[in-house]
Formats: sequence, C-alpha cells, structure tokens
Amino acid sequence: MTMVSLSTANKDPEKLIWDELDRVSAGMLGLNGESFSLQPMSPNLDMATKSIWFYTRRSSDLARAIGPAAQATFVVVGKDHDFHAVLKGPIALDADPARVEEYWSSVVAAWYRDGKDDPELTMLHFRPTECSFWASTGNLLTFGWEIAKANLDPDKEPDVGVHKHIAFA
Repeated sequence: MTMVSLSTANKDPEKLIWDELDRVSAGMLGLNGESFSLQPMSPNLDMATKSIWFYTRRSSDLARAIGPAAQATFVVVGKDHDFHAVLKGPIALDADPARVEEYWSSVVAAWYRDGKDDPELTMLHFRPTECSFWASTGNLLTFGWEIAKANLDPDKEPDVGVHKHIAFA
C-alpha cells in the first residue's frame, strides 16, 4: 500500500496531483452549470500535455451538452482514501483516432459493440487549469495523537494533512 506523500504535497503539489491521478481508476466528471449530476468516468492521463482523456458515447447527456466554451469539474478520491481533489478546466469533444488507439483496452472495448469503429464512440479532452486537493496522513497513530491533542486544547485543530489550491502552468 502506497500512502500519499505529505512531503511531496508541500514541496511539489503538481507532481502529487498527477501521481495520484495516475493511481485512480475512476472519478466523477460533470459540466459546470449543467443540471445533471456528476458521473463516474475513467481517466486516461496525457502527462506530456497535462490533460485527461475520457471515452464516452456521443449520445450521452455529457457529450451532447459540451459546447465550444464548456468547463468541467473532475472529482477524485485516492485509491487509499488519503487524497481528495477537485480539478476544473475546459473540456471538449475530440475523437482523435490516435487517442482512441492509445488508451484502448479490453475494458473499454466491452462498452462499444463495433470496437474502435463504433459510431457512438467519442472522447472528451479535459485540460485542468486549477485544482484544490486535500492529502491526509494514513498513519493511525499520528491521526490519533493529533485528535487527542485537539481534544485537550480547544484552541488547537488536528494537523492531519495538507490542503492546497494550485493553478496549472
């Protein structure tokens, strides 16, 4: 089990975010300003461009609602529940065949009857511009000690992690 690095959270928060995103299998994606709720989506990271690609159906509510200036929110909880993040940024439909090929797997294939040539298949390209995250200690002893100290001193809050908001360059 790999716990989130609080040291990395403080020294290189952007690295921590991308490392943790690389470990998750799904998060919740939605369009800002739309009435329908967030929905589970599996991220495919493009580390070179610091963006995320998602497979979806052209007929999905999400795909149909994406316009030229669409903004999205992607929410993730780390694999070990010690990392929580909200990413925001522009999103667009982009059925780039190279991306379809790059991230294709047997799991994705199960959703598309005609495989990579399925007329319903498209991709979403999400380019996060900002992120708020919370990274917490996974050490139960540290957590217990911080809670005990806070209970003994009403002016003290437990120090069990890091919260940061960053803008991506």
